[in-house]
Amino acid sequence: MDTENLRLFVRAAERLNISAAGRELGLAPAVASARLASLERELGVELLRRTTRKVSLSLDGADFLPYAREILAQADAGRAALGGANSGPKGTLRFAAPSSFAQLHIMPLLPEFHRRHPKLTLDLRLSDTRFDAIEGSFDLALRSGPLTDSSLKGRKLADDTRVLCASPAYLERRGSPETPADLAGHDLIAWGNLEPRDLVNSDGETAPLDPASMSCQTIVDDGDAQRMATLAGAGLSMNSLWNVAAELATGRLIRVLPGWRMNDHAVLWLVYPRTNVLTPKTRVFMDFLIEHLGNRPDWSA
Repeated sequence: MDTENLRLFVRAAERLNISAAGRELGLAPAVASARLASLERELGVELLRRTTRKVSLSLDGADFLPYAREILAQADAGRAALGGANSGPKGTLRFAAPSSFAQLHIMPLLPEFHRRHPKLTLDLRLSDTRFDAIEGSFDLALRSGPLTDSSLKGRKLADDTRVLCASPAYLERRGSPETPADLAGHDLIAWGNLEPRDLVNSDGETAPLDPASMSCQTIVDDGDAQRMATLAGAGLSMNSLWNVAAELATGRLIRVLPGWRMNDHAVLWLVYPRTNVLTPKTRVFMDFLIEHLGNRPDWSA
């Protein structure tokens, strides 16, 4: 089986555009179409459905896609092993991450990464809505929380400590809570659901944080929007330290109940599908992120 035809199929499946996939590989549209047709004849199935208006992945194509990626990953890893250090990683790495985190901490690092690995293209998909790493066909994804999905492997990037904070103007207007019980009646900028959560202090004591006892007039699903609403004085909010460290350091936000944090044991993980070979391109990006962002307790740097 021709690996270059497989590579073309994977590109076309990801972009749902045969001509665009061919151009990326230096192929004319007619040549790309002919190569895909040859691969389909070899396999005896239709991988991509073509109409005059669009291209879509067939059921057989969806079943075959992860195996095609696996074959390519094995081939690329084998070439890299034979080529030694001089070959370097190349190709396109599809990486999914929360938009808020990427804007603050990954985007500033990109120039240095591209200087180190000029043959590697990063295809970044950024959203605070979680992507499915397998169905989304990502090589790597950044996630926060326990690694409970058995279909994924991962490496820890850093702890994701989450704290309560508010603007000085809000606290001057509404007062500063001294104990978790004082949170009742305060305005809360809520994230997603309104389920009760636990706070924990350095002695291991826990206390409930129940949105039902607070006023939740603002509910958001975006970290940047939550931070901006907190800065504007809309209420208290639960934030990851990586998202508000700069504002806490300058005093634009104040940590509320500084001896307490969210008791959720959240961790930032770099995850990839368990079925994937850890290719050189994935490994170097993981190592790069851990080198620059790993083990940062307060994110104040």
